[in-house]
Amino acid sequence: MGLRYPRIATGTSRNPDRPRPGFRFASTTGILGAMQFPLVADGGADVPLLAGSIAERMLVARLHGVSDLRIVDEPVPVPTAATSLVRVTAVGLCGSDLHWYTEAGIGDARLEQPLVLGHEIAGVVEGGPHHGQRVAVDPAIPCEACETCAEGHPHLCPTVRFAGHGRTDGALREYLTWPSRLLHPLPDQLSDADGAMLEPLGVAIHALDLGRARVGATVAVVGCGPIGLLLLQAARVAGATRIIAIEPLGHRAEAARRLGADLVVTPEEADRSTFWGEVAGRGVDVAFEVAGTDGAVRTALAAARPGGRVVLVGIPDDDQTAFPAALARRKGLTIAVARRMNRVYPRAIRLVQRGLVDVASLVTARYPLKRAAAACADAATRSGIKVIVG
Repeated sequence: MGLRYPRIATGTSRNPDRPRPGFRFASTTGILGAMQFPLVADGGADVPLLAGSIAERMLVARLHGVSDLRIVDEPVPVPTAATSLVRVTAVGLCGSDLHWYTEAGIGDARLEQPLVLGHEIAGVVEGGPHHGQRVAVDPAIPCEACETCAEGHPHLCPTVRFAGHGRTDGALREYLTWPSRLLHPLPDQLSDADGAMLEPLGVAIHALDLGRARVGATVAVVGCGPIGLLLLQAARVAGATRIIAIEPLGHRAEAARRLGADLVVTPEEADRSTFWGEVAGRGVDVAFEVAGTDGAVRTALAAARPGGRVVLVGIPDDDQTAFPAALARRKGLTIAVARRMNRVYPRAIRLVQRGLVDVASLVTARYPLKRAAAACADAATRSGIKVIVG
């Protein structure tokens, strides 16, 4: 006999946290705490009991090729003792999702099979003792066993799996199963869209950590898409006293001004040979490149003072980055390359919960899952800031 998931009818008065005759409990410790799942055996195999009435089929947006995103009907995934079923409520579209959508790949990774995009995720746990808990989903699944993970760099794990990348499906679907230890409870003050925005905020926080900006530092942010706008806010919270933003698009430049940049200029202005001497003396302490272009990298190098730091956050279209070596060498710059984020979700949640970082105003469009292709096309135009599906 195979595994079966017993169902509890909607509106039942049963308490899934209370042991019942014939049931045993399995526990797993994760972000949600010590989670207990009632188990039932069928043919000797243990599986978690799902609470509530769960649909058996779901809608999924699956990428088959360049700009070929198809809405299909698939079975709802089945959780195990170590994972939870999450009903997806909001998914942010990231620049990396757009690489997949417009190029069928990103960096050196290519589309190998139809893929579900989406790694900026908020949802609601379905089933188990935490049924109904709203969560943000950490999209990276490291092995937690290798030397890199043990050294405190799980985001650099050589075998890390990442939602919406390679062979690991993401969240442009109605339900997903994900390791319970990677689910972060959302405070009531945060909306579902806010929960999805925690992932790009986490990337910004990690970049700021790599920049090692001290209190009173001067900072340049080259590129004011969602991560750049979150980064400049995080830099202000961390104590930066002067923030210079470089952005070619008018609506994003205006957002940078509104969110705390002291000076906002176009790339053409920033590339004047005398610009950085005029506005920052020797240059800024830390420059963050968040655009993914060689021009943005050159601007960041020009912005940094001698002995300063440059953090490369953007992902180039052709997986190549080039810059004038003499400029970086003569200044003795330290260049750091950001890879997603480390364990920063709790910090991101606190920043938004306490009103120190504004994520809500960055959401400029929202689409239902059935219109995921239109959402991707909209995001690719860069006519807004952040597009949410769900």
